[in-house]
Parts: sequence; structure tokens; C-alpha cells
Amino acid sequence: MAMTVQPNDLTCLGVVPVFVNVGAVALPAIIGALTSVLGILLKPKELMRVCKARPYVPVLVVAGGVGLFFGITWLMEPPAAPQRTKTAVAKDTVDWTQVAMVIIEQEARAKENGGTKPPTPQTPSGSQPQVKPAATPPIATEAVGQPQAMYYRGGPSRSGYAGGKAPLGLTSLWSFTGADGMYLSSPLVVGDAVYSGSCLLDPPNNFGAVFCLDAATGKVRWTTDEYTDPDTGKKKECKGFFSSAAVTADGKYLVIGQGLHLDANCALLCLDAQSGRVRWVVKTPLHIEGSPAIEGDIVVAGAGAIEVGNDHHAQGNPGYVLAVRISDGKKLWEYQVNDPESSPVIRDGVVYIGSGLNGSAAVALRLESTDDELKAKGLDRLIWKVPTPFPALGPVTVVDDLVLFGCGNGDFVFAAPNPEGVVLALDRATGQTRWQTTVADTILGAIAVCGDRAYCPIRNGEVIALDLKASGGAQVLWRQRISGKTPVLASPACTGDYVYAVSQDGYLAVLDAKDGKVLEKIYINAKGKPGEMGLSTSSPFVAGGRLYVGSETGGLRCYTGKESQ
Repeated sequence: MAMTVQPNDLTCLGVVPVFVNVGAVALPAIIGALTSVLGILLKPKELMRVCKARPYVPVLVVAGGVGLFFGITWLMEPPAAPQRTKTAVAKDTVDWTQVAMVIIEQEARAKENGGTKPPTPQTPSGSQPQVKPAATPPIATEAVGQPQAMYYRGGPSRSGYAGGKAPLGLTSLWSFTGADGMYLSSPLVVGDAVYSGSCLLDPPNNFGAVFCLDAATGKVRWTTDEYTDPDTGKKKECKGFFSSAAVTADGKYLVIGQGLHLDANCALLCLDAQSGRVRWVVKTPLHIEGSPAIEGDIVVAGAGAIEVGNDHHAQGNPGYVLAVRISDGKKLWEYQVNDPESSPVIRDGVVYIGSGLNGSAAVALRLESTDDELKAKGLDRLIWKVPTPFPALGPVTVVDDLVLFGCGNGDFVFAAPNPEGVVLALDRATGQTRWQTTVADTILGAIAVCGDRAYCPIRNGEVIALDLKASGGAQVLWRQRISGKTPVLASPACTGDYVYAVSQDGYLAVLDAKDGKVLEKIYINAKGKPGEMGLSTSSPFVAGGRLYVGSETGGLRCYTGKESQ
């Protein structure tokens, strides 16, 4: 997804040593510096990040903190008590060096036990929740008797629905904020587990975590926020996650992309779905914002370009699609496609993906084997490539013999001066255009299909319903706004009876699938913490009578219904 984040209100964590002369005038500066030092020491996550990035800083911080403490003690020492010594005072102080060493030791133990850090404490008295490996979950099936991999929005139709009752009269069941930051990634529910990712902005960097929760209780099963760099052998912190998880048909492995739109040197990660242990890493000089797709033992993802300037010129590599064998992490092939931020679909050995900025195309590629093996068969990787009127940034949807692409002239941050958008339906086999429907603005989320209807999220704030079986092409059945003209960037979920959609400012609406009437609307960001950056991009997922959705400030949330169908 072409997303540019400009966090004007966030600041970086900094440690600045202060050296002053003794005297009353210098006292405020000393107190200010000491407050800064203690602020870091009292935040273990920030302390660990500094420890990893600059090993010498903790020593300076501790030494400076002790020195400043003794300096203040000396300044504040009353004249009437000259016999009071610094040694006596020191007996009553906290040994911050020891605190840091305890934290580092805990970190080391966590790495030895599977390579993941313990989850953020959420139980009374600061105790850690017990981390249990997730049981191998049952997998939903699209073909009777044949288990299918689960990926973004549940699969090719992008319905965001994995069966069960559809909740109405939403009430909060639980929320998870233990991974810190924002929840831009869309949750994926597989059996009794929910998988997702988080993103913590700490300019000029960002950090992320992948996690697994119990779907019924929200209890942490595992969380992973670092991996071993295959080139250096050193531990490396994960970048923020916009990409959503994909899980193999047997429920054993999870694959997810890494990075935001301006990030370089990111990776495709494969984790053990039961423990969160990182199995393999495939690096890219770019980033992977789109969500990967899986068929059999192969996963496919798009590495999107980094565009700069008003002309959106690609900086360096223009982008490519890559395929990796899941069982051993071997890259099988890569194929140049300009800015493939679109989340792909794989169907019957064919990969369908959109080309975004500087590309504007719909592409179909052969999944099978290596380039050499294709060459031996006299085949090309490319099956067809069809120009689209605008950049095809949205996730691809496949239903029956149609491939649906949403596109337009806006992006996640900026609306075009004269917004335009289209829904393009192509023949799966040939790429021939079956029909094309004009919409008011860009489509950036996935088009969700249930039965004969497609539900499209529009950047102008609307959700529209299309009749896919109308003669002469799709017909608009209804249109509905969620929160005025606030964009709808996330993908809707559809269950047949209801449509669930999220606006950029954090409102979740339940719509009647028949006519688009708003049945209810709730706010998913935290109370008193509005989503000032407008990053409610996580798409809702419905499974087993519950709805799961990420938010900018309210964590990953789970809702159940007072009534359901």
C-alpha cells in the first residue's frame, strides 16, 4: 500500500549528557537532566532499545545518573549536618545498574527459550502472563474436503468472514495493547487463534511485533519482535507491520511482510505458528506492505517501490514480485513488477497482483518452479499484463472466473484534486476486460465478495455495493457513508446479512447488506486518544460470532454481539 507517514507530533528518545558547574543557577539543569535519565531507566522497552542500538549508552546513562545524584545530594546537603556522607545516602538509593542487568538477563533468557521476548505484563502485581504455544488450529476450507491456506481477508474472495454467527449489537469482549504502538495490520483468525502485527513509530525509525492471541480471551500465546539477520548473524528488531499474516493449510507456519512505505532493507518472515519462533528470513532492499498469499508450499509477496518527490519517482529498485518455498525458505523466483504494493491472490497455480505507481497494470504470473524450469518448458513467467486506468494499489479479489481490481488516482495520504476510481473485472484466464464500473474515488482496500455482491471501500468515505450478476456489467445497488467524507481505507467484511466497515477516523459501522442502512456505529480508538494520524487501516474480521479489528490508539479489539445471525 502506498502509505507515507509523517508523525509531526512524535519525538525520538534521546540521552544527552549534561556537564555543569556547581551552583544554584545550575540546579534546574541538573534536575532536568536527571529526570531525562530516570525517564529512560523507568521504561524498560526504551532502555532495551538503547542497549541494543548503542551498547555504550547504558554505561554512560548509569554513570551520569549516579554522578548527577551525588551532585544534587551535595548541593542540597544542609550546613547543619556536615557529618552526612555520600556513602550513607547511597545506601538508600536504587541500584539502577542492577535493574538494567536484571532486564538484560530476562531478555537473554527469553531469547534462549524460543527467540521471543515475554509479552507485556498485563496481570496484577506486574506478573507476566503465561505464554502457551498455540494448538494447531483447524483450517477453513474453500474446496470441500481440501484444507486451504488462510491469508488476507481469509482468501481470494476477501470477505473477511470465516463462518459462524454474525454479531450485531456489538459489545467489547477484550482488547490487546501489549505489543505497543498502532495496529495497522488486519487480524487473521484461524481456528481458536488470532494473528496480527503492530507498528510503533519512533522517528526516524519504526518497530513492530507479530503476535498470536487466544481468540476467545485475548490472552497472549506468543509475541515476536526480532529475528536473526541471515547475513550478519546478529539480532535485529522487526520494523513496523502494515502487511497482514498468512497461515499455511496445515496451520503450522505463518508468513508476513515487513516495513512501511518509506522503509528500505526489510524482509519476508516465516514463523512457527505455534511458538512464534522465526524459521527463515528472506531479505529485500525494499519493503513488503502488501499481504502475502500462499498456495501449497509456496508463498508470494510484492516488494513495493520507495517513491520520492512530487512525481513519485521510484528511488532505486522499482519493485518486484518474489516467491519463496515455505518448507526451507529458498527463494524460487522474482519477477519485476513496478510497485506491487497490492496483496496478491493465487488460484490454480496463477498469481494475480496489481502494479501501482509507475506501473498501473493488472498482472498474472505462473507460480510454478524456477525460471530455468519454465525456460525448459518453453514458458514465460508472465501470462498476461493489462493496463489499468490508474495505479492498481488495492488487494486483488478473485471470485469464480473473474479477477477484480480496484484502482484510482489517490493514495493513503493524499486525495487527488479531481478524484477518480474504477472497479475493473478481468477474465481470469485471458485478462480480457469483462466490465468496468466508475466510482467516485480511489479504492485502496480489498473488494469483499459475498455471493453475487461485491462491497467496495471508497476513499471519499463511501462503501458501495455492486451486483456482480447484472446484465452488461456490475450495477451499483446502494452506497453508504461511514463517517461523513472521512475516507474508508480499510477493507470491509461481509457475512451475507451484514457489512462491517471502518472509517479512517476510527468508526466501525455495521450496515444492512440488503440496502446499506447503518444499523449501528461504534468508536474503536481509545477513549480520550483520538486517531490524530488517521491510520485506522486495519480491516475487520468476523469469525465464530466475534469481530476482530485493529485500531490506531485502542489496540487490537474483539467484539461480540448481543444478538447475531
